[in-house]
Amino acid sequence: MSINGSARSFTHPLHLSELIQEIGLSGKRVALERNGEIVPRSQFPSLMLADGDVLEIVVAVGGG
Repeated sequence: MSINGSARSFTHPLHLSELIQEIGLSGKRVALERNGEIVPRSQFPSLMLADGDVLEIVVAVGGG
């Protein structure tokens, strides 16, 4: 799997929400694209990731 251009591997299959927690982004506002398509936040708990998935994750940062 590729996350933001870096190869990553995990010991077991993950749902998208588990991945978010695993990489330390739980509780943050994230936008996620999987294989070129934006994934709605409502699908994070049910979407199972697969070998070869390409993810782009953006974290919203506030400031002025």
